[in-house]
Amino acid sequence: MPSARFIQYGLGPIGIGIAALAVQQGHRLVAAVDIDPAKAGQPAAAFIPQAPADVLVTADASQVLNAGADIVLHSTQSRLALVLPQLLPLIDAGLAVISTCEELAFPWHHHPVEAASLDVLARSRGVGVVGLGVNPGFVMDLLPVVLSAPCRDIRQITVVRVVDVGLRRLPLQQKVGVGLTVEAFRRGVSEGRIGHVGLPQSAAMVAHALGWALNQIEESIEPVIDSSRTVRGVHQVCRGTYTNAHQITLDLTMTAGAERPRDEIVIEATPPIRATLEGGIHGDQATYAILVNAIPRVLAAPPGLLLPTYLPAVPPDRRG
Repeated sequence: MPSARFIQYGLGPIGIGIAALAVQQGHRLVAAVDIDPAKAGQPAAAFIPQAPADVLVTADASQVLNAGADIVLHSTQSRLALVLPQLLPLIDAGLAVISTCEELAFPWHHHPVEAASLDVLARSRGVGVVGLGVNPGFVMDLLPVVLSAPCRDIRQITVVRVVDVGLRRLPLQQKVGVGLTVEAFRRGVSEGRIGHVGLPQSAAMVAHALGWALNQIEESIEPVIDSSRTVRGVHQVCRGTYTNAHQITLDLTMTAGAERPRDEIVIEATPPIRATLEGGIHGDQATYAILVNAIPRVLAAPPGLLLPTYLPAVPPDRRG
């Protein structure tokens, strides 16, 4: 895999994991950005193993636009509105971007104006921009699309993902409401603080790949509680309907101590497809690899706002 010079934007647990793997794979870290006062001004090597000793973390992204990078690995927020002010200057400076922002994975359905502006800017600057991760970006969208390749007469696609967040990072446990009361959980949902972001984007991405113009996308979110009515996590279901007989259902459960973690894909078609990954795909580790593996693909892709389903499934050269 050819090496690239990259900026790591965001040094939370996911950003650090992405950057560490990128450095391990031979890519060169040229700058790091994070607004945390405890990190800004510190050597990047204090957070990223094997990072160059002369790279300091900065809170001001404008200071690194001319650092000589090829690409930015971006991991800060889930909502497109929050990351647009971060992304636009990067793209305008001629930097390719891979971001973990969930709403960036397929923004055309819910944020068409923002998607169009990002696409126009990226094309004008000759760079690729894409939102990637394990979900959205792989398990509940790209993977079922790939599995549908040998099918005709596709009627329904159902994806079930069960995640034990007790084995994952603390911020994710907090994001799905572990330990809250039901009332606090519902309040967090109404305020946009609780719950997984990205299921509607995944449904829209699958529909786009199938050529389905969805009539509607509906999403529900409910707490999973234990015997003491303490929240163990979240159960979210997203349904996209094309016709009465054509539907995409994405069923996500993320709880502490989840029973039988797995990723399951069922395609009602000719021939029918049923695939189950027992234990499921570990989200953090998979996200690190998905972003790092995508670096050469994004750099080689035509400029513009890219789709995970349009990128090759693996880099062109996986030789070590």
